[in-house]
Amino acid sequence: MVRSTFLNMGFHNCIGFFLLATLSVLTSVLSASNYFCEEPLVASLPPTSFQSSSKSSDKAAPYFAKLNRRDGGGGWSLNREDHQPWLQLDLRDKLKVTAIATQGRWGSSDWVSRYQLQYSDSGRTWRPYRQEDVIWTFTGNTDADTVVQHKLPHSIRTRYLQLLPLEKSPKGEAGLRLEVYGCTYKSDVADFDGRSALLYRFNQKSTSTVKDVISLRFRSHQAEGVLVHGEGQRGDFLTLELQKGRLLLHLNLDDANLQSSGRSTSLMLGSLLDDHHWHSVQIERFNKHVNFTVDGHTQHFRSLGQEDTLEIDYELSFGGIPLPGKPGTFLHENFHGCIENLNYNGVNVIDMAKRRKPQIYTVGNVTFSCSESSSVAVTFLRSSGSFLALPVEYRTEDLSIRLQFRTWNQEGLLFSVQLSRDPDLVNLLLQLRQARLLLTLSREQLHSAQALSGQNLSDGQWHSIAVQVKGQKLSLSVDNEKPVTMETRGLSNSVQKTTIYFGGCPVSQSSFICQNPNRGYQGCFRLLLINNHPVNFLQVQQESFANFSQISFDVCNIQDRCLPNLCEHGGQCIQSWDQFYCDCTGTGYTGATCHNSIYERSCEAFRKTGSQSGVFTIDLDGSGPLEHTQVNCTVAEDKVWTVVGHDYTRPIDIQGSTPRSPFALIFNYTISQYHLRSLVASSEHCQQEVIYRCRKSRLFDTWDGTPLSWWLDRDGVKRTYWGGYLPGVQQCSCSLDGNCRDMNYFCNCDADQDTWANDTGVLSYKDHLPLSEIAIGDTNRTSSQAVLQIGPLRCYGDRFFWNSASFYQESSYLHFPTLQAELSVDISLFFKTSALSGVFLENLGVRDFVRLELNSPSTVNFTFDLGDGPVFLTVRSPVALNDRQWHYIRVERNVREASLQVDSLPLELNEAPSERPYRLQLSSQLFVGGTASRQRGFLGCLRALTINGVTVDLYERAKTTPGVNSGCPGHCSSDSACHNGGRCVEERSGYTCDCTQTAFDGPHCRTALAASFESGSSVLYTLQEPFSGILNEEARRSPVHDTEVTNSQEEVSFGFLTHHVPASILMAHTPDLHYMAVMLTSNGSLQIRYMLNQEKGPEVFSPKSASLADGRFHWVNINRRGQELLVQIDNTITQQYSLSPSLAFSPVRTVILGRIQGGDVTYKELVQAGSRGFIGCLSSVQFNRASPLKEALQNSQSPLVTVIGRLEASSCGTMSSPDTLTDTHTLSDDSAKSSRGNGPLKKADQNDLALIGGLVAAVVFITLCALAIIIRFLYRHRRTSPPAGITGKTHRPSMERPPYRTELDLHKPHHDSKEYYI
Repeated sequence: MVRSTFLNMGFHNCIGFFLLATLSVLTSVLSASNYFCEEPLVASLPPTSFQSSSKSSDKAAPYFAKLNRRDGGGGWSLNREDHQPWLQLDLRDKLKVTAIATQGRWGSSDWVSRYQLQYSDSGRTWRPYRQEDVIWTFTGNTDADTVVQHKLPHSIRTRYLQLLPLEKSPKGEAGLRLEVYGCTYKSDVADFDGRSALLYRFNQKSTSTVKDVISLRFRSHQAEGVLVHGEGQRGDFLTLELQKGRLLLHLNLDDANLQSSGRSTSLMLGSLLDDHHWHSVQIERFNKHVNFTVDGHTQHFRSLGQEDTLEIDYELSFGGIPLPGKPGTFLHENFHGCIENLNYNGVNVIDMAKRRKPQIYTVGNVTFSCSESSSVAVTFLRSSGSFLALPVEYRTEDLSIRLQFRTWNQEGLLFSVQLSRDPDLVNLLLQLRQARLLLTLSREQLHSAQALSGQNLSDGQWHSIAVQVKGQKLSLSVDNEKPVTMETRGLSNSVQKTTIYFGGCPVSQSSFICQNPNRGYQGCFRLLLINNHPVNFLQVQQESFANFSQISFDVCNIQDRCLPNLCEHGGQCIQSWDQFYCDCTGTGYTGATCHNSIYERSCEAFRKTGSQSGVFTIDLDGSGPLEHTQVNCTVAEDKVWTVVGHDYTRPIDIQGSTPRSPFALIFNYTISQYHLRSLVASSEHCQQEVIYRCRKSRLFDTWDGTPLSWWLDRDGVKRTYWGGYLPGVQQCSCSLDGNCRDMNYFCNCDADQDTWANDTGVLSYKDHLPLSEIAIGDTNRTSSQAVLQIGPLRCYGDRFFWNSASFYQESSYLHFPTLQAELSVDISLFFKTSALSGVFLENLGVRDFVRLELNSPSTVNFTFDLGDGPVFLTVRSPVALNDRQWHYIRVERNVREASLQVDSLPLELNEAPSERPYRLQLSSQLFVGGTASRQRGFLGCLRALTINGVTVDLYERAKTTPGVNSGCPGHCSSDSACHNGGRCVEERSGYTCDCTQTAFDGPHCRTALAASFESGSSVLYTLQEPFSGILNEEARRSPVHDTEVTNSQEEVSFGFLTHHVPASILMAHTPDLHYMAVMLTSNGSLQIRYMLNQEKGPEVFSPKSASLADGRFHWVNINRRGQELLVQIDNTITQQYSLSPSLAFSPVRTVILGRIQGGDVTYKELVQAGSRGFIGCLSSVQFNRASPLKEALQNSQSPLVTVIGRLEASSCGTMSSPDTLTDTHTLSDDSAKSSRGNGPLKKADQNDLALIGGLVAAVVFITLCALAIIIRFLYRHRRTSPPAGITGKTHRPSMERPPYRTELDLHKPHHDSKEYYI
């Protein structure tokens, strides 16, 4: 019954969503295509409908600008001195506009090649035409006669149109003829004055509906107000209201007692909807399923509760919620503005009100024409250069300034005015300072007086301010807060003439007349009154009594750039007037849009950074949707195991179970199922040990083989094979090994003996791992007993890192599904080639595209087009990239910026303009290794192609593609063994490990380099460009956070051993005295300091641990990306911190190990530690790509290194190298591994084993000797001999670490750390 109910609910939900979607589609189709709407609208307009900013002559007047006409001068052309041109059309009525067409001026070389559109109902308040939430720029003409037509993706309803030419003909001037297409538009409008409402009364006492459709358009003068409301006595209600310029929909379908428990649903959409422009709203409900649409953005949701119907009593109100029996009084803020084409379930409410139908009751004064707002807004467009200077006459002791403003910026000058010149200069300034208002009375000879008021005034809402000088008092009031006052003594009592500077100061103006200690204002003004006289901004624009610059009249160009929130992975969106920024604090991600994970993707990657075994946070899919998670990383047998535990790891004794009532265990793992699937899919090998000891407890029935016990795989599928055997075969590992206790059975336990047996084995078929449940069903007989223990999931290797393909035909390519890259994408790959050029990948759209290519032997290009022209990023290498060695490329494109990284070369970064399309719309397949045209294909090898955290399987796709082979030839493959970030270099007969840019040495970059330091020992290492820009100055360019740090990072690792504290281990500082320091405090704990602001002092981070000055070797990793700091000590402590977002990084120039020379630091603790230096052993010091200690030991004569005091090489680093192997045992103990008994081996058995071991060793030794003789003989008879000193070795599996270790060194010579192998 429960299952049937569940299925019925699922069926009804599906039907509900289907009907709601069908209703939405039909509504949109009928509204969009109910009649033909492409009639020409300009051809019949009279001359009075045309206006322009200027004209070159009477024959080029604006009314000659009709398409295909040759009257007058053949079209409109503007005056050459007109720097802000516009052409305005009055369509004589509100019409629907669907397309626009343009031509140049006939018989001339004048045309407009790019333009923008604005529209208005009144000809005063203008709104730019937008597409993809950005102001759209239309492509114009390239000659005088060709007609270029654009169909508008979304139509507009307007009376007035303005065309703004942006770019003129390169051969002449700007000239234009045009036509606008559309049709008539039916408009029923009601105007609500804030004290009125329309009530739609039902024919019955109440109405109960399963389906509702409400649609309307509105234009609001205020940020608050109820648009729609209805409620029932049972507790149902529906309310649509404006709150702070956003639309809020409240819906409740349950009765009152459920309502009180918070079962109603609320959803908010839109922003800045009080901008005096029209906005469209549609609510569609079927049962609990609701579509809520505002200005084309739809949110789908399901209402809470049990009921499906909305029951409303008596009436539905529009414009307010009147109290019963008290017309004109409202429970909530009432709506002030206009509503157009209001429809409720097919009823045109406003049309019925106009026709005075009895169902409609009017409260207050509702008119049926939309009144225009009396307030005209102006926009200060730039934070530097925008100002409005208004001359005024006033009496010094009686001056008042009132205005309303809205902005996103936290800083800016609202106005500056000189109050007095005699006897002293006195200026009055009003500024935004950290989103508060700061009023300053500045005197030339005396200290300034200041007053603060308001909170969070940069929230994009309108705020009212009033500043008044009256008598000897100065007052400031904000919104409805209590005024703050201060004294104004010493002002002269005479009539003054002065100028008030709003928004900023002219560049040419003296600072004594206009003061602006900070940046200018960027935002909107309206309702400006000076001494209670309103300022007419239209008059200011048209007449010459005022001076202004970089101001837009009649419009407030504010835009909410955080709607929608384009920050990824839970990043918080913070915006300024021009741009938005993402605060990634606490998310585990970094980058301009919080796209990139700060964590490594696997345990293998952590090992490559020099980390030991321990608990680590990894991000399995990098920038993908999976969150980071913690796993146990264990190094054993030269493999790095990722270990995931569950809640039943201890042995469990089982008795009394039957096949009908089995003993069952359900496993809950320490990471989610999604993480488990990702881990297993990306690993080379996974396994899970099943330890099963039994006494008279069978796994399979003796007679017919029916399984008496079983387990469920990760998908819940029943499995009956046991450890060590392949899927589908009901056997145990002893059958595979041929050592079952009774060879008549396939499992030891099936012998059903009254002694303990063991069927322990390892499950290793990845598609079935991990176990989700296990059932044991044969322990209810006399003396039956079983002991069960399930080990953790253990995985190693990365099966994708060496996933590769070879391209040997230029016309060949691999194709994959379309790139999902609309808002952001990151792509990384390795390549090697000898070709001069070739395309790595390409994906096309209708207009958009993305392409990554080797453009020349030393140049990599990343190109993309969002529909407004291609963007190119290019990295040029000082050495050829077609050298048949592996090279690394990573590109990223998001709505804020695009970047291209090649090997360790400087990052190429391109910031996206704030007003441009940001959606990359692709439609074709993704072509890898070639293009759709089959030209300029890539010849060579590609591997580890990863897109948004998902590795593309090149190997499998290449198996079925002509001209492409699976895998890549060469010695640098998964069989190479370069550790700790060492680079594998292809050689003719083998490979070498280049350890140059690691802190290690030796054949495989595994030999730790260590040195003993004394009290006066110091190593100074100078970082060279381009690698000193790790802490980069891009962070200084943010308008909101001038000190953004998203592009900077440090990776620091080292080992040490000491008994002495305090101690200074490492310090990295910049030319401007910023620094990062790592030290041991007096109690032996590690302390990390970042000095990034001299005024605020250092930020100090102290991971909690026991004393590290205990004479034992400790290993430390410090990883900072952006604001996120990750610290790991040994394999026991991992802590994450966040730096302050308002701090800036500049390039590090010097790294100091040991004692700090000189007086560059002033803080007591650091001075104390720095003066003592470090006494002990330091090992394998790595700072990003630099290895200061290695350079000091191997190349002390280098000009980059200065060694002060005594420094001796030491072997302390070998005591605990980060690659030191740790013993890892399986869960089964020695007794569990044998089915022959539990006692220790007898002496005779030991002697037999020793004898066998000796014989085996002898045979192996003789074989190796013979093999060595044969190799030497063949080696001498080869035609070409390798250079002297090359010796032969075999190679064990390993992997290169992609992004954070260099593949190319431009400055350092190669030392003896290269060793050659055949």
